[in-house]
Amino acid sequence: MTGVRARLIEDGGAAASDAGQFFRSPSFLEAEAVTHSLAIEGDLELHLPLIVRSIDGTESLDAISPYGYPGADRTPDDPPAPAEIDWSRTGLVSVFVRDRIGDRTCLADGTVRSQVHVADGDDGVRKRLREQIRRNERRGWAVRLVPGDEVEMGDLRAFEQAYGETMTRTGAAERYLYPTSYFARLLLSEPSWLVLAEREGEVLAGAIAAAGDGYLHYCLGGTADEALKDSPMKNLFWAMIAHGSELGLPVNLGGGVTPGDSLDEFKRGFANGDAPWHTHELICDPAAYDELSKGAGEAPEGFFPAYRA
Repeated sequence: MTGVRARLIEDGGAAASDAGQFFRSPSFLEAEAVTHSLAIEGDLELHLPLIVRSIDGTESLDAISPYGYPGADRTPDDPPAPAEIDWSRTGLVSVFVRDRIGDRTCLADGTVRSQVHVADGDDGVRKRLREQIRRNERRGWAVRLVPGDEVEMGDLRAFEQAYGETMTRTGAAERYLYPTSYFARLLLSEPSWLVLAEREGEVLAGAIAAAGDGYLHYCLGGTADEALKDSPMKNLFWAMIAHGSELGLPVNLGGGVTPGDSLDEFKRGFANGDAPWHTHELICDPAAYDELSKGAGEAPEGFFPAYRA
């Protein structure tokens, strides 16, 4: 593929948006404070949503995809190779692209960042987990799925509380400490659901599930401290898998913080398959990238861009 050029469009990701796909829906892009679309133009045209950022101490800019698995507005049969793209018009030093889940990518030569766990039906759920789910049901746990546009503030606050306690327990980075307005905007994206686990009418665990690109995605979730003993997240996952079956969609449960950690193994217990998640580490201005990286020290393996380490 020749004559492929890239440019930035300052439009809040509008050129890459798709109301029917959660990770590119207008509400999601607004929640993530997306600033631009990256247009890649040649034999075909691709648009990717990006957050353009200043690089501290310089007048330079770089960019990153929003959270999750947005990719581009299409996955071409013959994706362009980043090395063959003219990036000069973007004015960016680098771009970190999060692609969609699955084998087809928007750009060639992607990095398999991880394998996410996929539940296509419930036959992958381990017997022990099924028994624990039924035990929770006998103890009074019930699950509700509320369409995103029907969520009431009381339920949203309860979910936010459970999510916040989970982030505190795990020492999550500030990036994952979201305000109420963020969750509210996510749930305006279609199609999305707030999945709630409650006992005696009290919501003590919750998750956001959303459909897009051929999957029902588990996006964010948490459990209140007082409910940890029962682990109602098992019931939430069971309910999401059942909902995915009703929609005819496999469920992307995601992975762990690192492969093989306790969260990764927990999710594996519900899955009967996996799918690759690709990223693309694009250096648009090699000279500027090298200069910025000189004083950054050694970056952890896989960290990009190195100068932000």
